[in-house]
Amino acid sequence: MPKIASQAKRLRIYIGESDRWQHRSLYHALVEKAKELDLAGATVFRGLMGYGANSRIHTASIVDLSSDLPILVEIVDSEEYINKFLPFLDEMMQEGLVTIEDIEVIKYGKEPPKR
Repeated sequence: MPKIASQAKRLRIYIGESDRWQHRSLYHALVEKAKELDLAGATVFRGLMGYGANSRIHTASIVDLSSDLPILVEIVDSEEYINKFLPFLDEMMQEGLVTIEDIEVIKYGKEPPKR
């Protein structure tokens, strides 16, 4: 299998599990919008513990089970496609943290399909 390397951007969106957009979970809406815009892929991670701007700790412990656990939505794609997504992110986000990083993607397997 050939090894394919390329430059890309990683968009990370840190939100809470209870964050909503148009009466549904924000993380679900973000992934659907990324799919609609043909971004390469998106993954949602549910955190066990964390805190953000409000300094309130959210945890998944049995004693104080939270319904607002930390959520991380991660999207990796070219700068062009990440930039296409950002206006929708601005519209959908009420609060949270967003980071964009330069990354090198290494993929094993067949050549990716041309867009």
